[in-house]
Formats: sequence, structure tokens, C-alpha cells
Amino acid sequence: MDVTVLSLVNGPTGCGTRTPVLACVDALKAAGARVELAEADDDAGIDTVVTGDARIVVAADTDAQVRAVLRRAVRCLAPPPSSRPDDLPGDRTVPDLPPLAILPLAQTPDLVAALKLPDTPEAVAAAVIGGAVKRTDLLRNDAGGVTVHGVRVGGGDTPWRGKIALDDAILTAGQEALVTCVVANADGYGEVDGLPLSQPDPCDGKLDVAVAVPFVHRGLFKRRTRVEVRRAAGRAVEITPVDPVPFVDDGVVGELRRKRTWWMERAAAGWYVDAPA
Repeated sequence: MDVTVLSLVNGPTGCGTRTPVLACVDALKAAGARVELAEADDDAGIDTVVTGDARIVVAADTDAQVRAVLRRAVRCLAPPPSSRPDDLPGDRTVPDLPPLAILPLAQTPDLVAALKLPDTPEAVAAAVIGGAVKRTDLLRNDAGGVTVHGVRVGGGDTPWRGKIALDDAILTAGQEALVTCVVANADGYGEVDGLPLSQPDPCDGKLDVAVAVPFVHRGLFKRRTRVEVRRAAGRAVEITPVDPVPFVDDGVVGELRRKRTWWMERAAAGWYVDAPA
């Protein structure tokens, strides 16, 4: 069995971050695997790994690093519309992506807990050797990105406005002030600033959308503000901001300036998990 342990290099690699990698490699070799260590500092380095035949371990601190690997897997493996294979499910634009194991380094990516993945070097190695795979949903967007955990648009002290449409339903037409909007696949954005927003299931084939809208009640002596949360689930969501608004997508901060659409790729992602008892 061939296994590649992939590390994404953004700067000097310290001894502390290499310790889990070496421990995982030792456990893999002890189980009879042939192990290759790969470091990638650009897309080409990731592409070489995701298009190979070896089982893949991603050494990561953050969800964003895991997402970077999935993004390249989608780019490399998604067929062009003109060459869509007959066996690709009708609600998918990508085939089953190669399974990944996540090896936590100095920090543990939130996805590990959210998806109940093995979290020690020895457990990660055992899962890869065992070969049991859990398939979960994946979100794509029309800017070329992918999302595993979720997206939060807005959410600071400044309200924003935008049109939000889920499939054929309009959740807000753009006239109302909004606190935040969450597009969730896993539970990383189930709650924001103490406000319960969604309870997504990463295996149900649907994306969950929650829109928080503030309402001000003017009393005789003071004003009170309550927040209404509109929730819905479906296949695709389209968000069109009136003005640029900050957003966070799997931990990566950006600014949404124009319409963007996220859609569901049911069960496209795969993860090595502990073998069933």
C-alpha cells in the first residue's frame, strides 16, 4: 500500500509541527505501508498528490489548508460539461474525490471534531491502513472555490443588505438590514456570537442557510432589538450584496462584492475514519 503524507508549506517548518508527521509515518511503516513525504508550496505540488494513486494524509493546522487540497482535487478531477460521464450522478458536477486523512499539527482543524475524524498520529495511520471511508457533502461556488465547513457573510457591528435566494425561495429581497447570513455544510457556523443559526448535517445532501434579521421595537421609554432567524435548506444559494460585505469561508476572510452562488455536491468528499467495531 502506498501512502503520501502531504504538508502545505507556508514558511519555515518547526520541529513541533514535524513531530506528528514523523509519528504517523512510523505507524504507517510499521503496518507495512510504503510512505512518501510531500511538501507543496503551490497548486502544482498539490495537484501531483491528488492525481496520484497513493492514499493521502494531509498534515494541517486549519480548515483552510484542507480546503486548499480539496479545491485542487476538484479542479483536477471535475470533467468539463461537454465530457460529462454517464455514471456521474445527476446532482453532481464532480466524481467522488479521493479520500483524505487529516493529521493535526500544532492546532487541530475544526473539521476533525465536526466530522468525528481520528485525531492522533497513530489513529490517523490506523484509519488509512484500514481503508474505511466516510463520504460527506461538499459545496462549490461560481468563483472556483469549495467549502467543507461553511460560509458566514457579515456578522460584525455593521448591518448589510443583500438579496439571498435559496433554490426558488427568496429569503430576503435586499431591502432589509441583515446581521449575518450563514451557508452551512458542517456545524462550524451553527452558532454565531451566541445566536443559534443552523444545525446542518454534512451527509444529508442539502446546504443549510440561516439569515439573521434585526427588528427594533420602540417602547414608551426605550427601544428593544430582537433578531429573527430565517432558516431553509436546499441545493443552491445565491447571495447578491448591495454593497461590499466581509465574509469568512472555511476560515478564509474575504470581501463579497458581487453575486456569488454556492451549490451542493452530495457525498463528493471522502475521509478516512476509524474502522467499524
